[in-house]
Amino acid sequence: MKILILQDRLRSGGTERQSLLLTREFAAAGHAASLLTFRPGGRLAAAARGTDHRSLQPFDTGLDWFAPGLGAAVSRARPDIVLCMGKTANAYAGRLQDRARREGAPTAIVATSRSGYRLPGYYLRSVRRCPMLITNSHQAADLLVTAYGLRRERIAVIHNSLVFPEPAATPSGGLSSAPSAAGPLDPGRATKPAAPAPAPAEEASRQVLRQRFGAGPATQVLLSVGMFRPEKNQRALIEAAAGLPAGLDWQLWCVGEGPTRAGCEQLTRRLGLGERIRFLGFQSDPAALYRGADVAVHASREESLSNFLIEAQAHGLPVVAAEALGNRECVVPGRTGWIVPQDNAPAFRAALLPLLGSSPEARRALADQARTFARSAFDPARQVAAYLEMFERLVRG
Repeated sequence: MKILILQDRLRSGGTERQSLLLTREFAAAGHAASLLTFRPGGRLAAAARGTDHRSLQPFDTGLDWFAPGLGAAVSRARPDIVLCMGKTANAYAGRLQDRARREGAPTAIVATSRSGYRLPGYYLRSVRRCPMLITNSHQAADLLVTAYGLRRERIAVIHNSLVFPEPAATPSGGLSSAPSAAGPLDPGRATKPAAPAPAPAEEASRQVLRQRFGAGPATQVLLSVGMFRPEKNQRALIEAAAGLPAGLDWQLWCVGEGPTRAGCEQLTRRLGLGERIRFLGFQSDPAALYRGADVAVHASREESLSNFLIEAQAHGLPVVAAEALGNRECVVPGRTGWIVPQDNAPAFRAALLPLLGSSPEARRALADQARTFARSAFDPARQVAAYLEMFERLVRG
């Protein structure tokens, strides 16, 4: 098949990382896969090297929505499938499908919905004209039907693929029910015995990283990875952490950039937490930070399925997260992750404190369960196969 992935810009978000991963995986599966962006550049532009990638704007105008010559470019390419990723690309999906029908082209435009924010009218009008819409959680699919009136038979659920780290083979005996990408996640029943303690060299490397930020061997490191935007709600993490017991040795590492970072830094200073909370900026590969942390924390209000929670578990971190769309689908509640009510700092701390006080053996058992579950359930091979199966059905008509 000839597959074109459409994205406005390669900023540092989870959708953009999924676009790059899918472009590579479709090509590796033998398909003619290309990535077309509206704007050049972006934090992840370097990561697109080695893919068939080009941009419509000859230079970066700073306008996400400006897609000069988009219709003509798609017509010339004559792809079998156009996969629209992100709200801006999906705003063009309906027009592209209408044009393909007028021209008698067999191209199927596939829309997506990948976040929990309220969907604007122009987006809904656009995606309703497409033969299929993919969303990444069953909760999100239910919302599309009940709140927006989209047709259930035109909605498919394919969970996010794991980006960091590359998934390893799933060990036997763990949370390895290996569900289909479009089916509900079933954690299974068995638990694997605790993994052995880290090798001395691995532990030494971890401690060197932690020391860079003033964290000692006994420091409990909380990790948050995500763009600083209002809906990501890092302020709630800072406020919850501020109420941790006075004698507890802890740090919060916040990874990412965005418009709300300055306000979060100001709040940190006002609460007197400058030595506790570290703002580490954008990280093209945060794997080392995952390995250096103890617990992943997430307070986002608007999700569809959190890439961060999946990646954290894949690195062996148990997670505490506020309730948001899809969060219960990307953890095993009470075993790899704990979900608490939104904006409830006491509940957040109540879930967090037992993890911070657990023994090394208990911590390793949690890490093993989290790692096994995430690397099995969100293996890219599983999700890519689900995409390709759907595309083939659309191409066959």
